[in-house]
Amino acid sequence: MNLYGFFKFLVGFILAILLLAGASAAAVLYFAAKLTRMPEKPIFQNEKPVVQKVSTSPQATNSKNQLEPGSYRAVVIEPIGLILRDTPSRNSNRIGGISYQEEVIVLEESSDKRWQKVRVDDGSDRIGWVSGGNTERLD
Repeated sequence: MNLYGFFKFLVGFILAILLLAGASAAAVLYFAAKLTRMPEKPIFQNEKPVVQKVSTSPQATNSKNQLEPGSYRAVVIEPIGLILRDTPSRNSNRIGGISYQEEVIVLEESSDKRWQKVRVDDGSDRIGWVSGGNTERLD
């Protein structure tokens, strides 16, 4: 075996290893991207249904620029959003949800500051309770 034959073998072997490593890396990245996608939320039979609550309170009929005394505009800072509930309790019915960075109007807070009564500022006038500390005041 001469030196030229050995050089051809070595270059071919290195190229084969590089191609194999590149294909393996591409396959790993492809499947990793597929596995990091969030699956759809399953719906179970024993899950409480989401109830839409329509409020006709005076706070809901105010114009967008006028706020009730003691209320203020805020934005949701919880990255996964918030659950809107009909009473200030974790066991209460869900009446909707609020997305991340969505604007709300905080109407009142519970005495222990663990819950906030909010009105969603998207034209739907949904009113409910969210867990406290997950909004940031805008005013």
